[in-house]
Amino acid sequence: MSIFDKARIAILEDKTLWKGWSHLRGISFDFFREGRAPHRLSWEVFDRRNASAILLHNVERDTVTLVRQLRIAAHLSGDHPYLLEAPAGFIDDGETALQAALREALEETGYKVEKAIPAFAAFMSPGSVTEKLHGFYATVADADRIADGGGLDDEKEDLEVVELAFVEALDMVDAGEIVDAKTIMLLQWAALRREPVGS
Repeated sequence: MSIFDKARIAILEDKTLWKGWSHLRGISFDFFREGRAPHRLSWEVFDRRNASAILLHNVERDTVTLVRQLRIAAHLSGDHPYLLEAPAGFIDDGETALQAALREALEETGYKVEKAIPAFAAFMSPGSVTEKLHGFYATVADADRIADGGGLDDEKEDLEVVELAFVEALDMVDAGEIVDAKTIMLLQWAALRREPVGS
């Protein structure tokens, strides 16, 4: 057993610093662990709902369907503001992670997906963000695309649906052209399980 297994945290203050689309909280707490004097920390925590993402893989043509969308944080960091990503979104109240992934697939790409395989559940930035992202993988066929996709107008989404060869998407990861973490994780998860071409 690690000394960290017996560590404990006592929350002293949890205050709202700002609340809008997400919730920025100021957390003050005491941290106790064996072999070290207690110490007090104050951190900001970005409180976000959990989310789901899904990689859509047309195995007959060996392509993946992604979406390109505006990301203001990427722009402010000096990167290109339009990122290629797997379809994703928050899990709504009353939804499971899988239901959210299937809903986002339809809204963003027009693909009606009946089932998907869980790939992972991971904190994307656990030092400051509460959101846990659930990743899924689904195989699709051309007949599954029943709408144009592109996101919801009432959410002011403006998405471009992009279909790429699977190997091209992996090459774009290597080249730093796909920089979204969830998309990289899903592509690499699928690449590890993909049957070799021609098998």
